[in-house]
Amino acid sequence: MNQEFAQVETPIGAFRAVVGDGIVRTAGFVKTYGVRRDSSGVHDALAAYFAGDVDALDALEVAPQGTAFKQTVWKALREVPAGKTISYGELAAGIGAPGAARAVGTANATNPICLIIPCHRVIRTGGALGGYGFGLERKQWLLAHENPAFELPHL
Repeated sequence: MNQEFAQVETPIGAFRAVVGDGIVRTAGFVKTYGVRRDSSGVHDALAAYFAGDVDALDALEVAPQGTAFKQTVWKALREVPAGKTISYGELAAGIGAPGAARAVGTANATNPICLIIPCHRVIRTGGALGGYGFGLERKQWLLAHENPAFELPHL
């Protein structure tokens, strides 16, 4: 497998994707700064997203590793459009497991391709942000970036 890195500087920190054979394998915020371009266009899609094209990540191909249940959750997450949110319970019901909101939360928390698989779009019933492995400030920023009119709770 040909492995490359795509990394962009963002207003909320450096973001890096590990790309293998043109497919995003993992992604997340990192402490190492700098820009790295890959040959598959992942860097360009990330840069476009942070520049305001919030749909730029939709076409990226991903290959996360996880259980069948987690794969189902992550696939459903990619169907939540930018600027929209869904609750853990709604996501569970949407995949045919209405009593599995906690399991959906676990799958969300172990998402290996953050942002591109948009786990930040999952909130608690009632509108509270819930958790985010890279910090609630980043989650709030991402949601506001995708929909500036969205009413977010103050942290």
